Amino acid sequence: MNIDTSYYERCIKTLQKAYDLLMKAEREEIDYDMYRSACIKEFEIILELSRKLLRIVLKPYYHSSKEVDRLFFKDLFRHAVMRSLMNAEVGERWLEYRDNRNNTAHDYGLKFAEETLVLLPQFISDSTSLVQIIKEHNNATEK
Repeated sequence: MNIDTSYYERCIKTLQKAYDLLMKAEREEIDYDMYRSACIKEFEIILELSRKLLRIVLKPYYHSSKEVDRLFFKDLFRHAVMRSLMNAEVGERWLEYRDNRNNTAHDYGLKFAEETLVLLPQFISDSTSLVQIIKEHNNATEK
């Protein structure tokens, strides 16, 4: 099964653009707030898409797709490390991203937003790497 990553890649580009504009904006200006909000929202979207896409990538490793469907977010990334789809350091970062995201349900304040912004450069890189993992999966399943 070929996994379409076009929307995921567009979200990564959108996040990168919003982050670049944020870094150029003055903190006191409304533009800074707009770009920060865009960054946080794209972070949330990409994190959710990452879960969905990784679930599809992992399905061939299991006897039943229901087994994979029952895995929680963090378990998906732990299993990706176990299957050597990513290394342990990258897997741990994805768990950190998830922990950060879980905080949004409780704290939408400035502190949370600033903590998330610190994660974004590495998050963008890790998301881009996940695209490569998916494309390698696509190539392997085409053969």
